[in-house]
Amino acid sequence: MTNRIFLIAHAPLAHALRQCALHVFPDCGNGVLALDVQPNVSPEETLASARIIMSQHRGGGTLVLTDVFGATPCNVAQRLVDGVHSKLVTGVNLPMLLRTVSYRHEPLDALVSRAVVGGTQGVMQVAITAPQNQARRKHDPEHHHHQQ
Repeated sequence: MTNRIFLIAHAPLAHALRQCALHVFPDCGNGVLALDVQPNVSPEETLASARIIMSQHRGGGTLVLTDVFGATPCNVAQRLVDGVHSKLVTGVNLPMLLRTVSYRHEPLDALVSRAVVGGTQGVMQVAITAPQNQARRKHDPEHHHHQQ
């Protein structure tokens, strides 16, 4: 059975991440849910909205992804998950989300591991030089400013 992924983040991040996931995986729409936490809405109202979203999408487990530990989205999610049918991972980024969408059919505990690994492996320093580390000639008529 396929797990759901429920994004709860500061507005507009949850829906923006969902749109990115749909861009890469157009068929994941029913399995990726999003709730943008608005600054003028109380945590209690946000929790009520999250519960409604969860209740409308039954079956399988739910991996809840939030943006910042200790912030309202994470605090709401902590009250939402039960630890058995739903799990919580905070620090969501796009590599984490794409990894979880790719492996959403795996058991929920395995999906948690995939999320954490995907999120951490997606953060890296990138060299400012071309990967080939080739020096370019100054007066090359075929010289382009983009990589090929």
